[in-house]
Amino acid sequence: MTEAQRSEVWQRYGRGESFGQIGRDLGRDSSSMRDVVAATGGISPASRKRSRLALTLRDREEISRGLGSGDSVRVIAGRLGRAPSSVSREVRRNGGLRRYRALAADERAWKAAVRPKVCKLAASPRLREVVTGKLAEDWSPEQVSGWLKLAYAHDEGMQVSHEAIYQSLFVQARGALKRELTQHLRTRRTIRRSRHASLRGKKRGQIQDAVSIRERPAEAEDRAVPGHWEGDLVSGSKNSHVATLVERSTRFVMLLKLDGKDAPSVALAMAEGIQRLPEELRKTLTVDRGLGETRRTSASRLPPT
Repeated sequence: MTEAQRSEVWQRYGRGESFGQIGRDLGRDSSSMRDVVAATGGISPASRKRSRLALTLRDREEISRGLGSGDSVRVIAGRLGRAPSSVSREVRRNGGLRRYRALAADERAWKAAVRPKVCKLAASPRLREVVTGKLAEDWSPEQVSGWLKLAYAHDEGMQVSHEAIYQSLFVQARGALKRELTQHLRTRRTIRRSRHASLRGKKRGQIQDAVSIRERPAEAEDRAVPGHWEGDLVSGSKNSHVATLVERSTRFVMLLKLDGKDAPSVALAMAEGIQRLPEELRKTLTVDRGLGETRRTSASRLPPT
């Protein structure tokens, strides 16, 4: 993904949009969107910018063109207004006079410029041990932080904010607190959730125009009349899904492999599966829809296929 796409993922995740919606708009799988967010525990990484003293991509392109034209390092440095030693080091660390490439050198410099700061919990084993013990006793990060301020009022080295504790739990790259400790949090989340990611007032996660299962017709409820089918969706690992069709009277079951759990994929698989049924069953087909997840069930009727 490009930096622009990653930035858009973070902006939309911060607004509370689902991974599925973001993925559909960007033409990518929802799991890819989650991977971007989960890499930093749901905490948006700080935006980076170049130092005004560092070489820019334009500077490096000028170096590359100058080398290609046979200019000396001193001449190129003069055009850039840089010290010859700076240009010489730039060329030497990126392949030398014959293999220097501006874009590759710029990308290498951008990656090498990362200087992650060691967090307080990673730098202080004593503080980390105390915080780990309190979290294991089901204390919240806010409680731990507040207790440390009272217990170690005169020792700032033994004090840490609740935000730092959360970040150390969610961002495992910090190497401070084990991920297993997230199971002691109130929500047991492993990534930070946007404060706007509420389903209240939204249609996300709900079956549209759903009919309660309590309104199931009597002939379907007592299984006396053949031809009533229940549809459901079973989700497995690695984004795999299977649709099931069960005839309520005979308990005949059909399993349908799905390319995805979106409505068009499920509908297409069901339509193709129905075509393989005996003619006698297809004539009287009525489906009780419960598609979405195994815990969602609805009982509206579909017209015969």
